[in-house]
Amino acid sequence: MLRYLRPRLPGVPIFFTVALAQRDSRLLVDEVDRLREAVRATQAERPFGMDAWVVLPDHLHCLWRLPDGIAIIRPSGG
Repeated sequence: MLRYLRPRLPGVPIFFTVALAQRDSRLLVDEVDRLREAVRATQAERPFGMDAWVVLPDHLHCLWRLPDGIAIIRPSGG
């Protein structure tokens, strides 16, 4: 089971990596315009700051920051 460390303070940067299951894929760079649009749409619905991101062919790294007054809290039972 994966265990995630989540900040409980607002404004704390959140670093994460997402990798495609097919590690020899170039999907993320081939479809980077669609990826950017998906991020824009998500930001419009659920605001967050993006301090940095790196898009590689098969994975990406992100550094996000939640708006003031919002902290990620572990769901009950987790």
